[in-house]
Amino acid sequence: MPGLLYAALAYVLWGLFPIYFHALARVDAFEIVMHRSLWSFVFVWAVLLAMRRLQWVGGVARQPRLLAQFSLSALLLSGNWLLYVWAVNHGHVVEASLGYFVTPLVNVLLGTWVLAERPRRLQWLAVAVAACGVLWLTATLGRPPWIALGLAASFGTYGLLRKTAPLGALEGLAVETAVIAPLALVALAWMSAPHGGLPGLFAGMDAATVGWLLFAGPLTAIPLLLFAAGARRITMATLGTLQYLSPTLQFLLGVTWFGEPLQGTRLAGFALIWLALAVYSADGFLWLRRQRAAPAPA
Repeated sequence: MPGLLYAALAYVLWGLFPIYFHALARVDAFEIVMHRSLWSFVFVWAVLLAMRRLQWVGGVARQPRLLAQFSLSALLLSGNWLLYVWAVNHGHVVEASLGYFVTPLVNVLLGTWVLAERPRRLQWLAVAVAACGVLWLTATLGRPPWIALGLAASFGTYGLLRKTAPLGALEGLAVETAVIAPLALVALAWMSAPHGGLPGLFAGMDAATVGWLLFAGPLTAIPLLLFAAGARRITMATLGTLQYLSPTLQFLLGVTWFGEPLQGTRLAGFALIWLALAVYSADGFLWLRRQRAAPAPA
């Protein structure tokens, strides 16, 4: 039960992110991401120091290939954040939620192309139905859903890199923030130069905006810690079902809280993607049941 609660809380917090970013709508998306990277670095390394979990640092520092891999994942994560923040603050919360609905199906394709995995028939069916949904949205919108596709592709590729990396969730995020934080500090100092350089990182901002930006550190790390704690305690099938909490909340916020229009023709495209996810989830449960029912090897 605690594992289910931890994982659910993580996905609920991720689902409520549009409210947080909307509170920073007056701040440029790039500046928000730079602040988020910098204060995430401070918070994550403070947590590691408090937990005395720094023994791994020396080993990572001596592996240039691993550092290069995490540098690439850091760039992908920052790009994903930037696109997501821009989408929220420009009235595209619903389309952004679509990106995270599609991500599990992008993972299936990446697993096939990169890791030579062999998807099961129902997984292929789910991908095909989702592709129909994307094509329908392209036809009704008059353009491909670039925001959704960009978020799904960047986060799916990021997940692939993290899947093949030997570090845990917190340690991996620590390396990624260590890669981006110096660049973020330089960028923020450059943007604040007209206001007096480094002391002016928050120049021209009111106290509430400064507080929201500083809060980006714990807000980034806490859901990740909850997710890691929950993932160790529940099955992958349960975790796979809970992952839809986040985009569902984002979708509902976009329609209700932010008042984004959702025509019936557009809703049909979402319905196809939700159907694909239902097929995908059913396949996961059936596979897990067969695994449990299979006789143990002698």
